[in-house]
Amino acid sequence: MEQTYDRRSVLRAGAATAGVVLGAAALPATATAADEPVFAHGVASGDPLPDAVLLWTRVTPTPDATPGSGVGPTVNVLWEVAADPAFATIVASGSVTTGPGRDHTVKVDATGLNPATTYHYRFRLDGAVSATGTTRTAPGLSAAVTRLRFGVVSCSNVPAGHFAAYRYLAERGDLDAVLHLGDYIYEYAGDFNGEAVRPHDPPHEILTLADYRRRHAQYKSDEHLRRLHATVPFIATWDDHEVANDAWSGGAENHTPGTEGDYATRKAVAHQAYFEWMPVRNEADRIYRRLRFGLLAELSMLDLRSYRSQQVGVGDGAADDPNRTLTGAEQMAWLENGLVTSGAQWKLVGTSVMVAPLQLPPLSPDLLGPLAELLGLPSEGISINPDQWDGYAADRRRLLATLANNGVRDTVFLTGDIHSSWASDVPRDAGLYPLLSKSVATEFVCTSVTSDNIDDIVGAPPRTTSVLLETAVQALNRHIRYCELDSHGASVLEVTPAGAQMDWYYLANKADPASALTWARSFRTRAGTQQVRSVGTPIAP
Repeated sequence: MEQTYDRRSVLRAGAATAGVVLGAAALPATATAADEPVFAHGVASGDPLPDAVLLWTRVTPTPDATPGSGVGPTVNVLWEVAADPAFATIVASGSVTTGPGRDHTVKVDATGLNPATTYHYRFRLDGAVSATGTTRTAPGLSAAVTRLRFGVVSCSNVPAGHFAAYRYLAERGDLDAVLHLGDYIYEYAGDFNGEAVRPHDPPHEILTLADYRRRHAQYKSDEHLRRLHATVPFIATWDDHEVANDAWSGGAENHTPGTEGDYATRKAVAHQAYFEWMPVRNEADRIYRRLRFGLLAELSMLDLRSYRSQQVGVGDGAADDPNRTLTGAEQMAWLENGLVTSGAQWKLVGTSVMVAPLQLPPLSPDLLGPLAELLGLPSEGISINPDQWDGYAADRRRLLATLANNGVRDTVFLTGDIHSSWASDVPRDAGLYPLLSKSVATEFVCTSVTSDNIDDIVGAPPRTTSVLLETAVQALNRHIRYCELDSHGASVLEVTPAGAQMDWYYLANKADPASALTWARSFRTRAGTQQVRSVGTPIAP
């Protein structure tokens, strides 16, 4: 049973920093957990609409009300949205009740806002005040938008490194939102055989609701991630590690029913914790959704884990079975209809796994094993990655045929998952490209924030062994214009009426929380071309 609210317990939780708390209206967005024990996990916003944005925080009303504990009082949290950082002009406010039933998280839809406007927000619990967050609403549906900029990230594994890539995006100051394309958390124990950069909490593989809540709390305790959340709204979807590796609708590669219980139960509690801890809109466990940014762009965020058929083996003819699905029938129909009827110029599609076909060249055993691990391939097969759209060929053919048959132009797939960087044309028939089959879309794949890629797995110096593999991949796949298998970091996407450009920024050292990021490559698709081409300079911040 949830306890009733005791204001004295709240004051006890914040007593150690009472002076800071009482003056928190002026706190910067980079306030640390030590500054705010009641709001130790920061603030966040997400899913911006022209007149609304989701606001998020978590409160620790008593010292024992830790994430996943299931204890602590029910409390009433106040929220405020202002037109200025000093909160002289408050434009929206309210209160929301939270307690152990939702792990003391707070998620509120702040409505009645103006389009394309920057706002400041904060939360209050008795005498405690959160850090101030900054967010921005989307442009009006019929607005003639001249430019959008998004941070693009995925695959952030705590034991594998520090989140300096998030710090870089927070420091840019020019982003309308951050697209997180999945693997926001990892379910693994993650000790890396004693070589973890930092340990996971809890230290074991997560299975229960309390486990998933604690893991989310650990990630939102990271200073760089908290700072980014407090700086710009997120638009996120999940991939597999938010539940378990290589998840499908009825199970996962990293789930053993005999020892780890019922998969449906694990999936349900993982989704519950995700929706509690993430600033995403959801209806009855549905996360795929669409957001509009004036006449310039419409973004469809997909869920490619909840409805998919089980993965097949590499080279298995069942990949072509029309009865197998990656999206599920309802989501596919929703996606097709949105692409065909969109009133926006650019159709952006957030997809957690790669769309462009990938045929792999003959490989030596020392390269085959690491690449199989990176792409999720069985060690004995090298023809396709069945966890990607390659393993669900009927769904991909249907989607690409819809684009071709309806003359849908300027579709860009934005992808994560495979801890590497790619820029590709997306032909209707890769085997006939480019002479007999034209490209019907383009795809940009961001690399991982920290999760291991080829050089990490092989143990070779970066830009040595992998360069040979990249060259072979591109020679065999003429539609793939860029492939970089070693680096970690973040990407920035700019969309204008003239084109869409992705810039890749790479970390010098993912084990260093202060690591610099350096621009590496940029690729651009010009409006109407459905092709990507290298450009020599990044977008100016």
